[in-house]
Amino acid sequence: MNTSKKIFIAGHNGLVGSALIRQLSTRDDIEIITRARSKLDLTDQRAVFEFFAAIQIDEIYLAAAKVGGIYANTTYPAEFLYQNLALQNNIIEGAHQNGINKLLFLGSSCIYPRMAKQPIQEDALLKGDLEPTNAPYALAKIAGIKLCEAYNHQYGRDYRSVMPTNLYGPNDNFHLNNSHVIPALMRRFHEAVIGKQNDVMIWGSGNPYREFLHVDDMATACIHIMDLPHKTYSQATSPELSHINIGTGQDISIAQLAQMLANITGFNGNIKYDTSKPDGMPRKRLDITKLTQLGWQPKIELHAGLAQTYAWFKTQAQYRMT
Repeated sequence: MNTSKKIFIAGHNGLVGSALIRQLSTRDDIEIITRARSKLDLTDQRAVFEFFAAIQIDEIYLAAAKVGGIYANTTYPAEFLYQNLALQNNIIEGAHQNGINKLLFLGSSCIYPRMAKQPIQEDALLKGDLEPTNAPYALAKIAGIKLCEAYNHQYGRDYRSVMPTNLYGPNDNFHLNNSHVIPALMRRFHEAVIGKQNDVMIWGSGNPYREFLHVDDMATACIHIMDLPHKTYSQATSPELSHINIGTGQDISIAQLAQMLANITGFNGNIKYDTSKPDGMPRKRLDITKLTQLGWQPKIELHAGLAQTYAWFKTQAQYRMT
C-alpha cells in the first residue's frame, strides 16, 4: 500500500513552484502532484473542483500566481487582480469542498503599506495605503490571506500564509518589461556585454532599497512552516493575523544591486538611471523575527546567489523573450 503523502504544487513550473519541487523531491515520504496549465486552468472553477474531486490530495502549496514588475502591474491591473483572485479562490474553496485540511498560501511583501515602518512586521497589514504601482496584485494577495483565515475560523481548516520578500533564482521570468528587477537587470547587462554596449539604462533613481531572497531559501522556509505542528503555528500567529514573513532581514539599494549585477555579468560600461520612471516603494525590508524564532534561517548570501543564478541563466534559451 502506498502511504506517501500526496502534495499538490499549484504553479509548479514557476519560480517558487519549481524550487518547492527541487526541495520536496528529495524526500521519499511524499508524492508530488502537478498539472500543466494546458491540462488544468486554475482560473476555471469547474475544472479545479473536478480535479480535486478526482485525486485524493493531502496538502497544497499555492504558489501559482500572475506576477510581474512595475511595468507589468501598471499596464495590466485588471488581469493582475482578476486572475489572481480567481485562481486562489478556486483552489482554496476547492480544497475545502474536498476535505483537504492543509494548505500554504504564498503572498507577497507588497501587501504592506507603502510607508510601513521598517523593518516591516506582520501586524503592519492593512494599516496604510498600498504602493499604487502594484496595488491590484497586493489586493488579491490580501484577499487570499483573509480567505484562508476565514476558512480556518469557520471550518477549522489549517490554511497557512507566508509573505516572501523579493525572490530570485532559477526559472525566473527574464522578460525585459514584465519581469522583476533582478531578472530584468541580469538580462539587460548580459545583452549589453554580448552586444558590446557602453550604457545600460535602469528605471527610476536607483535610490529605493529592496530585500532579496534566493528562491531555494524560500522553498525551505515554506516547507519548514508547513511542517510545523498546528499548535506551534497557532501559538506563533493569531486567527486574524496568520501570515509569517519570509526574507533575509537585510536590504540593498537598487543602485548597489545594479553594480553587483554589472560586476557578475562582466559589464564595464555606464549605468544610467531614467528618473522619469517610478521607483515604487522607497524601502521594503521584512522583519523575520517570528520565522527565525520558529527555527529557520536563510543560507544563500546575495552575491553568491546572483552568481549562481547568472550561471544558470547563461545555459538557458528561454530568456530570449520579446
